Amino acid sequence: MKRGKLYKAGASKVDSSKTYTLVEAVKLMRAAAHAKFNETVEATMRLGVDPKKADQMVRGTTVLPHGTGKSVKVLVLTKGDKAKEAEEAGADLIGAEEYVEKIQGGWADVDVIIATPDMMGQVGKLGKILGPKKLMPNPKSGTVTMEIAKAVKSVKAGKIEYRTDKTANIQVGLGKLSFTDEQILENARTFFAAIVRAKPASAKGAYIRNASMSSTMGPGIKLDVNELQAMSKQ
Repeated sequence: MKRGKLYKAGASKVDSSKTYTLVEAVKLMRAAAHAKFNETVEATMRLGVDPKKADQMVRGTTVLPHGTGKSVKVLVLTKGDKAKEAEEAGADLIGAEEYVEKIQGGWADVDVIIATPDMMGQVGKLGKILGPKKLMPNPKSGTVTMEIAKAVKSVKAGKIEYRTDKTANIQVGLGKLSFTDEQILENARTFFAAIVRAKPASAKGAYIRNASMSSTMGPGIKLDVNELQAMSKQ
């Protein structure tokens, strides 16, 4: 990939042979940023697990204390009293069969879909459409639930979902460069602590193989794995 002068100028500030503390990484990331838009702060990790084994899949959610920096459009698939609960909690779109039909027709203009269990008979048919878009409601991520108000509010407050892909990598957004250093650090510490706590009992050897942080258009900054491993104790 051909890189521009601004990227190269930013990358020259990062020593690719060195690992950095989170505090150092945030300062470097800011110094290396060059885009003319409000870049997302991204974290990437490679874990020492085998995602092909069900007992080694790392998956869960955590609420970033300062949110993600973007407004989240939430669709709740439900009926009756739960529809009113969803509305009062701040859901953007609420409905049942009409939205199932829209999704079957190719519509998916939302960031998160939450459903009550009684809707899963219909929602289950949407797996091939919603699965690849990472929009399929799932009990493990708290998006299939009777606690609609709690689910909507936590998503709006900055709840993120993480899961290992088939190569044992995890990538998430941790906020925006417009956040203060402390806000980025608190979000990052919350995320990394959640990953450490989610370590499968059957995982052997080094759990966090490597990790890095970057802005959307910036260079990757390798993180000190030992610092991250100790996050769950904070």
